[in-house]
Amino acid sequence: MQLPKRKAAERTEHPDAVVYLKPSGLKRLQDEMKRLKEVEEPQAIQDVAQAVQKGDLSENAEYQESRGRLTRIQNRQVHLAERMKRVILIEETGSDTVQIGSKVTIQAPDGLVKTYEIVGPSETNPSYGRISYLSPIGAALMNHAVDDVVTLTLRGEDVLYRVTEVV
Repeated sequence: MQLPKRKAAERTEHPDAVVYLKPSGLKRLQDEMKRLKEVEEPQAIQDVAQAVQKGDLSENAEYQESRGRLTRIQNRQVHLAERMKRVILIEETGSDTVQIGSKVTIQAPDGLVKTYEIVGPSETNPSYGRISYLSPIGAALMNHAVDDVVTLTLRGEDVLYRVTEVV
């Protein structure tokens, strides 16, 4: 059974969407682009050339695979270039309120303390406390200052957290 394919518009982000990244996130994109251009693309081109030398292309699985790999690499390069055009760098905010790029510490009524870094959607990693400003928790914390009480809905319950630090 074949699953229906998503339409291209559903798979991609809006072409005008801003990409918020810290300088380290932009460097990761640039490093990936460099690796694709200098290492993977030349290797894929060489693989295609070697497969072409083996004869009949219509039944040459090696050619089909190497050509597909080259296409994927080139598509990724286009995607990265488009994203890098739309990057807005997140700098240290120095603000008293929670903004993109802030590190915020919150405390629950039971004393549990959590620290989050508010980042753009492409840099999230909840395991390391990096949450998107678009996530439910990130959105609830935005524009709050130290000593503000924020209501977060977690697992269907409203929990009051106090903002204890914004860096």
